[in-house]
Amino acid sequence: MRVLITGITGFAGSHLAEYILANHSDVSVFGIVRWRSRMDNILQIQDKIELVEADLKDMVSLKAVLADVKPDRIFHLAAQSFVPTSWKCPAETFAINAIGEINLFESILALNQKPKIQIAGSSEEYGQVFSNEIPMKETNPLRPLSPYAVSKIAQDMLAFQYQKSYGVRAVRTRGFNHTGPRRGDVFVTSSFARQIAEIEKKKRPPVIHVGNLEAKRDFTDVRDMVRAYWLSLEKGVEGEVYNIGSGQAYSMQEVLDLLMSLSRSKMEVKVDPARLRPSDVPVLLSDSSKFRALTGWRPMIPFKQTILDLLNYWRERV
Repeated sequence: MRVLITGITGFAGSHLAEYILANHSDVSVFGIVRWRSRMDNILQIQDKIELVEADLKDMVSLKAVLADVKPDRIFHLAAQSFVPTSWKCPAETFAINAIGEINLFESILALNQKPKIQIAGSSEEYGQVFSNEIPMKETNPLRPLSPYAVSKIAQDMLAFQYQKSYGVRAVRTRGFNHTGPRRGDVFVTSSFARQIAEIEKKKRPPVIHVGNLEAKRDFTDVRDMVRAYWLSLEKGVEGEVYNIGSGQAYSMQEVLDLLMSLSRSKMEVKVDPARLRPSDVPVLLSDSSKFRALTGWRPMIPFKQTILDLLNYWRERV
């Protein structure tokens, strides 16, 4: 089997590649990169995968890669995935996420290929959720509260439309928050962990800068999440959408408290107005019973272990 991962150099993409290599020896792994892609996350597996150069915004390069690789499965993980950046660069976010997916689908159709494709959506699509809608099912209304969320809804709906209109073999997932080693430090759990690691090494004053600590998120370890991604193409029904999450929400305050409890350093906490969003989703909590019933998947790694692994990741790097 030949598998193509878009976004292979990213957080989830690199973990997915590692998972496939460790558990599916009959699979050849290909990954799309751009000339400016950072390779840090895949250095340890670079000799076991094949990297191919393309850009989601350039259909010519996509068609060339697909014609060469001829993938049986595609995991479409590449995206502009940081919500605050979407406020500053909404058009670019939409170009990468929505137009990039159109280019991928159109390239597949032009080449008359039939790979099964996972479209990695997001719990941010649900946006404004009312108390009687928690935990969120796949049938919840989508009320996006950021340009990023709108772009992910566009991806989601395009996958549905192309599957119905053209038979593109797309399976949609809505992954709730996932974290763990290699998470970029612009994301909240990793930002906290990096600041604590730097404080421990006296590389910054003993102050942690935070945003909204009341927001609650459903966290899954990235290593459990990519296992779910694989299962979505093993057992998922084309055209369907599946929530993937732990089913337990933690406030940002609880996450911060847990991280601080893993350190012996003393530190204070200060709210940084620059870290607050124009609008924020109060609670994201998954009902992933549809996916679990279909695949038998469930999270295996305890949240405390995930957070400790993340903190240790930064302790080794700062």
